[in-house]
Order: sequence, then C-alpha cells, then structure tokens
Amino acid sequence: MTTVLVVEDSHTQREMISHLLQESGLSVTVACDGVEALEQMKGNCPDLVVLDIVLPRMNGYEVCRKIRADSKTQKVAVVMCSAKREEFDRYWGMKQGADAYISKPFEPHELVGTVKQLLRETTVRS
Repeated sequence: MTTVLVVEDSHTQREMISHLLQESGLSVTVACDGVEALEQMKGNCPDLVVLDIVLPRMNGYEVCRKIRADSKTQKVAVVMCSAKREEFDRYWGMKQGADAYISKPFEPHELVGTVKQLLRETTVRS
C-alpha cells in the first residue's frame, strides 16, 4: 500500500490531513516535527511527504533539503502545505526541492488530487 508521511505540528491539522488521505485509500504515518520526520524516514521510507514549513526543531525547508540530499530519500515526492501564502514562500519551497506547494486553508480535493497526481508521476518514473 502507498504510504504518505504527514509532518505537521498542529494536532488538528495533522488529524484532518491524515483523515483525508486515509479516506482516499492511502496509508498514513505522522510526525510532529522535522527531526521526527527524518528519523521515521530512516526506518520506513514513505512514498510521499506532506510537509508543513513552520515546525519545531527543524523547519520544513530544511527537512526538504535533507530529503533531497539523501540518496535513500531523494526520489520521495514532497508536498509543502503551509499557511505561508506569499509567492516568495511558494518559490522558496519549490527551490528547496518540493514537488508541489499548497497554501492553507486548502480545498480537500486540491490536497488529495495533488498527492494522487504526484504518486502517479513517481510510479511512472520508478
């Protein structure tokens, strides 16, 4: 089964995103911050990461750079999902290696559609 790691420090947001993805048939694991996310990825690499930017201990930009720098995780799709809505934030997220950037609040179909599309693209590339 396809696994998505949701990295979000807000309990409410983490639960909502996880629920949306599980309803669409995906297996979901969660992390509360960037350090925890990278630790989890060492043991069980997901197919895609939904990544907040503003996180304790290590922000999403840094997590994304570390994912891209590691040969074991560099092909994992990354969707940045953040309340940071400025065009510069989107630009900077993509510059760090994100495959997509979604601003909060988002429409549920936008998140699920983006995740499913990236998973299809990742499968084709593999």
